[in-house]
Amino acid sequence: MRRTALYSRSTPGRRTEPLAADAIAAEPAAPAAGTPAPPSRRRQRLAAAARHPGTLWAAIGALGLALAFAAGPWQKAAQRALTQDDIDKAVLHTLSQQVLPSQATRAAAAVGPSLVRVEGEVAGKKDKRGQTEMGRGIGTGVVIIDNGTILTNLHVVEGAENVKVTFADGLESPAFIVNMQPENDLAVLRAQKIPDDLQAATMRSTGDLLPGDGVVAIGFPFGIGPSVSAGVVSGLKRGFKSPEGGQVMSNLIQFDAAANPGNSGGPLVTMDGQVVGIVTAILNPTPARTFLGIGFAVPIENAASAAGQPPF
Repeated sequence: MRRTALYSRSTPGRRTEPLAADAIAAEPAAPAAGTPAPPSRRRQRLAAAARHPGTLWAAIGALGLALAFAAGPWQKAAQRALTQDDIDKAVLHTLSQQVLPSQATRAAAAVGPSLVRVEGEVAGKKDKRGQTEMGRGIGTGVVIIDNGTILTNLHVVEGAENVKVTFADGLESPAFIVNMQPENDLAVLRAQKIPDDLQAATMRSTGDLLPGDGVVAIGFPFGIGPSVSAGVVSGLKRGFKSPEGGQVMSNLIQFDAAANPGNSGGPLVTMDGQVVGIVTAILNPTPARTFLGIGFAVPIENAASAAGQPPF
């Protein structure tokens, strides 16, 4: 049986050799009239190629590229840049929807971890059985060095047989006096035990302090606390004479944040959370010993020097 010859596709423009006579004779005869013509070889090759999996995936890839091109970044509308007016509106919206903490709240929170309650046990009068009654004085202190160094008022611990401090986390510890500055009614304490994460307060110079600046007094008035009161600096370089000991102090900060017995030794704090003074006295010409609107604090420069801290 004669085999049909196989041919490769000719290159365009290239001359092909004439077919041999036997090859021409081997070509199939033309279909009879009225019979559908069989598909040409070109269509057969196209159909076979379309059924090939590689062709299908290539078509999918081409479609994906076309879609990506159509949705490319150069086809997107340019985003409008934010303006200051947009930012102001967003801030106003936030303020209208959320209540932010006050300056006094933030100031108290900044110093809160450094606040301590100071108790001095003082021998009092003897009872009917001849036994000495022990009195307890309560004041406030503030940690200025994270090794347990605390500033307070001298009159809070003076004459005390035992001194105890309670830190912000509830830890109680005996403490002893390491230095005194009687002219400024200051005492420096050192706690025997301290919390692992004890924080020292941040101190700030009073050099730029002005009347009208907001301040916060934090302490344990009448043993209640920690208590927070807010006010302003009423004056600077004030003098005060203690009605009890007759001691005269000078260069004091006058303030109107409420302070009462028990606030002594506590920090006077600016609204940015920094200590500028140690509360030491209130002015009250009556025997009530309550606050009438004038309190005094020792500038922190004097207090820091009592603890051996370098000046600002």
